[in-house]
Amino acid sequence: MKLSNWLARDGVERPLIWPCVTLALLCALNLWVNPHFLSLRMLDGHLFGAPIDVLNRAAPLVLVATGMTLVIATRGIDISVGAVVAIAGAAAATILATQSVASGSLIAEALLAALIVGVLSGMWNGLLVSFVGMQPIIATLILMVAGRGIAQLLTAGQIIPIGAPGYLFVGGGYWLGVPCSVWIATLAVLATAALVEGTALGLFIRAIGVNPVATRLVGLRSKALVFAVYGFSGLTAAMAGILISSNVRSADGNNAGLLLELDAILAVTLGGTSLLGGRFSLAGTVLGALIIQTLTYTTYSIGVPPEATLVVKAAVVLAVSVIQSPAARALAVSFGMHIIRQRGVAR
Repeated sequence: MKLSNWLARDGVERPLIWPCVTLALLCALNLWVNPHFLSLRMLDGHLFGAPIDVLNRAAPLVLVATGMTLVIATRGIDISVGAVVAIAGAAAATILATQSVASGSLIAEALLAALIVGVLSGMWNGLLVSFVGMQPIIATLILMVAGRGIAQLLTAGQIIPIGAPGYLFVGGGYWLGVPCSVWIATLAVLATAALVEGTALGLFIRAIGVNPVATRLVGLRSKALVFAVYGFSGLTAAMAGILISSNVRSADGNNAGLLLELDAILAVTLGGTSLLGGRFSLAGTVLGALIIQTLTYTTYSIGVPPEATLVVKAAVVLAVSVIQSPAARALAVSFGMHIIRQRGVAR
């Protein structure tokens, strides 16, 4: 294949190439700074090392970004997921705080309550977007603001400690040497992929993103599907809230999930999902989440001052986004064709 054709088609036929290259470059930089970056060691039956740390900390983001992927694929956006994370953690912690010794049934009740409030929050967004007709950013902005207030009401403005071992195991335990949070995120992504790629659901979501009016005219219940997609986004945000509150052993209505919605949107776009809808990649979303978490790890490992971390992170994300943009690909195609012509003249 000619260089120009390869450059022109890589963004469509190989949407994962740039996320893979970016992640590989970040890993190479970390290996240059720390030759033991990819090293793993077993201690007390648990795997430890930088890769495990990155995967563990990326798990909540992977969950939130998975739900966000389907929302964005329908031409929507959900900026309330960070607040839903806080609500879910606060709901679980509030229930666990009712008894000094948490029984198995109480832990199950706390987990179920967290998931239910997450789904209800997503359904509220879906109701406003699908049936009321609000713009997605406005509808979810309402819950983004109100959700923080709800979480702080549940916690009475305090940080509620969590000491139930069974609950703490969900986000802080290990199974087969790997953190439970990694297993949960992996299973959630695989189940979602099986649902959207193994059935017609993925095709319907893409169709809504391409032309929502046409999908209604052909008889597809697009409003119900968009409603369900927002409910699913609330579910994945609640799962992330459980992992985060379990991992830090507390529920903080003010800071839990803060700015997580922005990282989720970045992960989705870095993975190749179009903000215009109609095209999405769950594998790309996972890569995007790993890029963001690896980038966070990199800023600390190379000694970037804490006050400059966000600036460096934004600069790298901007560079990657520009490289993946259609304008950059067009420029690369022009450059490739120029090189080919020069070689032809030289011959």
